[in-house]
Amino acid sequence: MTLRILVVDDHILVREGLRRALSREHSFSVVGEAASKREALVQIPHHNPDVLVVDLHLPDGNGLEVIAWARALSQEMGIVALTFSRFPEHILACMQSGASSYVDKSAPISELVTAIKTSSEQPLTFTARKITDAISLRNQRVGLTARELEILEILPTGDTVSEMASRLFVTESTIKTHLASIYRKLGATNRVQAINAARKFGLLHH
Repeated sequence: MTLRILVVDDHILVREGLRRALSREHSFSVVGEAASKREALVQIPHHNPDVLVVDLHLPDGNGLEVIAWARALSQEMGIVALTFSRFPEHILACMQSGASSYVDKSAPISELVTAIKTSSEQPLTFTARKITDAISLRNQRVGLTARELEILEILPTGDTVSEMASRLFVTESTIKTHLASIYRKLGATNRVQAINAARKFGLLHH
């Protein structure tokens, strides 16, 4: 299977370099390029790529806006954020915007190749070299308590509120209170959204 890739970067030399480097992979095909946010919003639906590789710094906006727009357009598209920034905050921003992977431009091309393949296979997960730092920062910002994290781990099992209460030896009212707090902190309105958000932020271990 050939992966169809769209590259978004405002530097023509970077785009040409990426096209040449990625074309060496037999399973890759660079189907389009964009030099700005405006161009990207036209090219993405036109080419409907399997994987989008996008720089965070664009002349008429930022890559985060492109990432969020592309993710809203497709849940199947792999999205790789490519940048020189190494701040955990930027990794978190990419993760929250819907990116599948985060790669530093100074990394070897093999790292980008791996990110593209992983993103195409698991578009709704997130990988980055400094993911541990990012998750640590995210945990601090989310501010889930030990009990909330414990309940969060149970959510994917499908246990009812009553079953969770029995398992943790607390009342159903207590479980409901914790669930409301978990949803609020994760920006979720229901169990499925909370589970998806927790997985995206690396808060679940299964």
